[in-house]
Amino acid sequence: MIRPAVASDLPVMRAIVEAAYAPYVRLIGRRPAPMDEDHAAQIAAGQVRIAPPYGVIVLVGTLEGLLVDNVAVHPAAQGQGIGRALLAFAEEEARRRGLDRLYLYTNAGMTRNVAMYARLGWRETRRATQDGFARVFMERSA
Repeated sequence: MIRPAVASDLPVMRAIVEAAYAPYVRLIGRRPAPMDEDHAAQIAAGQVRIAPPYGVIVLVGTLEGLLVDNVAVHPAAQGQGIGRALLAFAEEEARRRGLDRLYLYTNAGMTRNVAMYARLGWRETRRATQDGFARVFMERSA
C-alpha cells in the first residue's frame, strides 16, 4: 500500500533511505544526495509517499513536469516489485496532476539504476556534474 507519509513515518523513511543508498557511498566516494535531504521538510510539504516498511518515493511538481526526486527500496525487499510500483504510482500521479512528463536524475556511478530505469521506459536526456555529483538525467512520458 502506497500512502502519503506523515511525520511519524520519518524514522521509517530515514531507515529505508539509509539502507538503500549505503552500498553506493564507497562506489561514488561520498554519501548520495538523498541520504542528506531534509526528509521532515519533504514529508511536511506533502512530497513523500511511503510503502511501509520498505519503500519510499519523493515527488515534486515543477513547471517541467513531475520530478521523481528520490525512490528508495530497502535492500531486504529489493527485487519484489516495490520500486516498480512506486514508479507506476508516480506516473499515475503525474497524470492526475495533468502533467505529461516525469523526470529524474541519478548518479552516473549507479549503473544498475540507470539500466533499470531504461528497461522501465525512461530515456536518458543528458549527463552533467551538478552539486559535485556526476548525474544522469532521464525522463519519460506520463
